Formats: sequence, structure tokens, C-alpha cells
Amino acid sequence: MGTKVRRRPSGLVLLTDRWVARRALVEVVAAAVGGGVRWVVLREKDLPRAERLALAVELRAVLADAGGTLIVAGSDPLDGDAVHLPAAGPYPPPRLGLVGRSCHDAAELARLTTEDHATLSPVFPTRTKPGYGPALGPDGLRELIAVSPVPVLALGGIETPDQVRACVAAGAAGVAVLGTIMRATDPTDTATTLGRAFQEASTPTTGETRQ
Repeated sequence: MGTKVRRRPSGLVLLTDRWVARRALVEVVAAAVGGGVRWVVLREKDLPRAERLALAVELRAVLADAGGTLIVAGSDPLDGDAVHLPAAGPYPPPRLGLVGRSCHDAAELARLTTEDHATLSPVFPTRTKPGYGPALGPDGLRELIAVSPVPVLALGGIETPDQVRACVAAGAAGVAVLGTIMRATDPTDTATTLGRAFQEASTPTTGETRQ
């Protein structure tokens, strides 16, 4: 039997925040999945484990119908097999099917060992965490991606197709968004628009080779 290729997040990745969501969180996620989102990171760390587990079950059901994957923020996978860890720890990372890590600079990237991917943030100023930064900008993102040992998801303040394209041009394997979909009047349309921008930016045009 051949070695199984591990599937990593790519394209448009959605982070949850029920406090800024315009509708019930599961409804917003379902609408985003309808717009093409296939990777969702469940945050909501302030919830008791039982409530967070029940939410994870609901979101996994929504994603399963579309062939998507739920990643849980923190070290507890909530009966799943995919987590996204903070930069502070734990080290070494747990042995699970998929492990991501939040990073913000070269020093944190250098600490990665068996993680499958990392987020780099904030790329742009963000309304969700005002004052958090300084923002890397596309150039800073590009420099860090160049030294990252794993694929990178760009995160922070990504709200427009142009910003998505700038992240792809910098080498991001995906873009992670929160507020722009959580706050959207039409999460399906927003997800479709940003996802299309990612796909178009990731696909070389005829006669071109993406650098």
C-alpha cells in the first residue's frame, strides 16, 4: 500500500466567532459552506466543553455533506482528529491527523516540528483584534513564507478579493477569514467572492507559470 497523502487546509478557511456573527453560528457556517468553504476552525474557547462539543458535532455534520473538515482551536480535538494550536504551546504538538499552529514571526515558525501547517497573522489591520500587530503586509508575509517549513495560511484583516490575491501572490496556501464572513449580510455570496478570487489567483493563465 502507498503512503497516504495528508490533506492540508487550502483556499478559503473560515474561523468562527459567534459574538460577531449576524445569525446563529451554525447558520452562518452553513451559508459559508454553501459558498464553497471546506475548512472551518471552531474557536468559541469560552464555552464549557460540553457546549463546545455539541457545537462541533453540528458543524461536522454541516461540513460532512460538502466533504469539508472541522479543525478545533486548542489542544482538545473534541472527539475529532484536527486541531489548531496557539503559538504558546503545547510543545511538542499532539499526534493527531492534522495539526496547525498560530505563528506571527520567524522565531515562532522556527519552533515548528511535526505541525502540518501554520497561520501567519495579522497580514492586514483587523477589526476583530484592533491594535493587534503590527500588520505584516504582503511583503512581510512573503518573507516569512519563504522561511516557513510548512504551508502557510494568511490571516488577519482579509476582507476583499484584492487582499486575497495579494496573499496568494505572497505564497499563501490559503487565506483564513473571520469577521468578513461572520458579519456578512450574505455569507454565501461573500465566501463565493473571496473563494473565486483565491482560485483565480492560484491558477496560472495560459502561457504563464506561477512563481
